[in-house]
Amino acid sequence: MSTETLTSPIQLSDRAAEEIRNIMQAKSIPDGFSLRVGVRGGGCSGMSYILGFDRRRDHDISFEVDGITVFMDKRHGLYLMGTTVDYQDGLNARGFTFDNPNATATCGCGSSFAS
Repeated sequence: MSTETLTSPIQLSDRAAEEIRNIMQAKSIPDGFSLRVGVRGGGCSGMSYILGFDRRRDHDISFEVDGITVFMDKRHGLYLMGTTVDYQDGLNARGFTFDNPNATATCGCGSSFAS
């Protein structure tokens, strides 16, 4: 398993990075775990986003965004290249959102897409 750190295919908004740091501290995320960003089949538009904390896996690439180590399965890069993860904390929406330039269609809730 390579430990090379690559240029990030995704970006985190300042609000998203701050919220991720807050979650890591509040939940005492253990050593060896980092942010995982990815996709999986499913959802109303065909693909759903993955965002959570996990250990590094065999097919992962690792990169750093705003001081946060991010793991992503290298096969997901095609779907996520250029994506910005944001965090909304307003009256109408609360949570992480994905602005994906590769998405040709998205669902109404914004948690799935087609490319």
